[in-house]
Amino acid sequence: MPSAHDILKEYWGYDAFRPLQEDIIRTVLEDGDALALLPTGGGKSLCYQVPALAREGICLVISPLIALMKDQVEGLKKRGILAAAIYSGQSRRAIVQTLKNVAHGPYKLLYVSPERLETGLFREYLPALHVNLIAVDEAHCISQWGYDFRPAYRRIAALRAELPGVPVLALTASATVEVQEDICAQLGMEGAAQFRQPFLRPNLSYSAYRTDARMNRLADILKKVPGSAIVYCKSRRRTVEVARLLELQGESAAHYHAGLTQEERTGRQQDWIDGRTRIIVCTNAFGMGIDKPDVRLVLHADVPDCLESYYQEAGRAGRDGKKSYAVLLYTDGDLRDLEGAHVDRFPNLEQVRTVYSALVNYLQIPSYYGKDQSYTFHFDPFVRNFKLNGHQAHYALKAMESDGWFDLNEKSFQPPTVIFTCTQESLRGFMEAHPELEPVLTLLLRTYAGVWDGPVLISEGQLAKLMPAKEGDIKAQLQRAAAFGVIDYRPLNEDPQLIFRHDRVNTEHFYMDMSLYNGRREAFRGRVQAMIAYTGSTECRSTYINRYFGDADKTPCGICDNCLARKRAPLSPEAFAAIGARIRDLLHARPLPVEELLSALKDVRREQLWTVIERLQAEEQLRTDREGRLCVS
Repeated sequence: MPSAHDILKEYWGYDAFRPLQEDIIRTVLEDGDALALLPTGGGKSLCYQVPALAREGICLVISPLIALMKDQVEGLKKRGILAAAIYSGQSRRAIVQTLKNVAHGPYKLLYVSPERLETGLFREYLPALHVNLIAVDEAHCISQWGYDFRPAYRRIAALRAELPGVPVLALTASATVEVQEDICAQLGMEGAAQFRQPFLRPNLSYSAYRTDARMNRLADILKKVPGSAIVYCKSRRRTVEVARLLELQGESAAHYHAGLTQEERTGRQQDWIDGRTRIIVCTNAFGMGIDKPDVRLVLHADVPDCLESYYQEAGRAGRDGKKSYAVLLYTDGDLRDLEGAHVDRFPNLEQVRTVYSALVNYLQIPSYYGKDQSYTFHFDPFVRNFKLNGHQAHYALKAMESDGWFDLNEKSFQPPTVIFTCTQESLRGFMEAHPELEPVLTLLLRTYAGVWDGPVLISEGQLAKLMPAKEGDIKAQLQRAAAFGVIDYRPLNEDPQLIFRHDRVNTEHFYMDMSLYNGRREAFRGRVQAMIAYTGSTECRSTYINRYFGDADKTPCGICDNCLARKRAPLSPEAFAAIGARIRDLLHARPLPVEELLSALKDVRREQLWTVIERLQAEEQLRTDREGRLCVS
């Protein structure tokens, strides 16, 4: 077999590995288990893709992110590497065909969502797959003490028992020492080699600013930092509002969240990647798997729930090694809301039971039925129909999911696919009997290679242009052919899917493991407290982050807001009073937009101006009017 270096050069064109990649690859090639903590953009995927090509058999990659699986499979195919994926929402026939292809063809990687691991179909084919490595992506999801616990990940331990001697590589971008230990315990890899890149990013300047003029401060920072930017918001509504306000100020901005159609999300993401849009204003639905090294600024307009999320999202800035900025804006109200968030996030058992009762009635699941069944689920009509509190219902569903009652794919995007399910001989007879369907079936065969071998992604729009015909007519013809059993046609599906793991029980018999549930609530409160402490900390931001993740490095970064503040002389009371008087004089004449006020005081450093403005706002000497202008209270 070729060496790891030969594979890297042949398929990726690189002459050398990044730090730690080669050590990780060597460990798993020697059949050793490994836990790898590599930052966002640190090249985690190469750590299992290269070993997959360096030995006989396939690498089984377990990932919770369907979109990321699809992107990786397509990317590998473009490099000439055969890979496939199976996940919730696919038809049984499509999954069978994929498993057959991987078992008997020259495939090297199979991506699997964790909920597929315990299905009878997967277990039936597992012995024939010749697995040479198990790669667990987003491995922190296996830990109940982590920030993104997913119970489906607990099924990996049983998988490992069925594949004795196969090494496991667990990968994550962020995990505390407690979570790292839990990952190893849950995966049965207590003796695993551990590899961790330093959490310090020497080119990334962290800052956190308390402000009562969030939008003004946000716009000012975006003007000061040129280049591509990401603005993270907690709600879909705020992404729309912020993007609209930035556009009104002449910025190139677009909003992005999971509520958009797949076409809208893809288009906006690509416009931003290609530089046609400078600023993407988004929820945390954006960013996973996106390779854009030249992001100069990641700005959080809301406080994340935990440092793990913040570190991962902020880490999307400056992957090219050039100076970049991660800025967090917060208000006192944000911190109060976060302090009490555990009350909403962890509803009591009776509240969860109420939502469970509404859910099984909404889905019309009979008693003692439902296990392994998949249901289309739309949250908004569910809440409206049963007059539920939206926040409480959302977190009750999360509680049930974490307890293993079901798996919920909030955006189960399934692009259109086709596979021929008849023989070539019977197809000829069918087309003679149904000449009206011959053109579209012939076009499928000419346009999409491999359509006999496995489900192939298609575009009904492209087929319509080639025919030519209306796209609706193409879809109707494909559906007719599928009804005759000639093809398996799966049209676009963006509906959320809920897969039950237990039969329906009477409401009074609904239960949860309350000791685990209460433990997760306390772990959540601990993460919240660490996030709140970060906002007000005066120590080096990087040192604080290092300490949180168990990194002993206390070397100050020298470029965060706190390090820079120590280098500068503090603002004296006399200077504060003088700047404050000038601000009040200008605002007594008339209310001013912040940008105009800053321009009128160009001789004063902006950071000093913001310090004075925000303290005067906190003391209620200044306020913001309905038009967003500063005025004297």
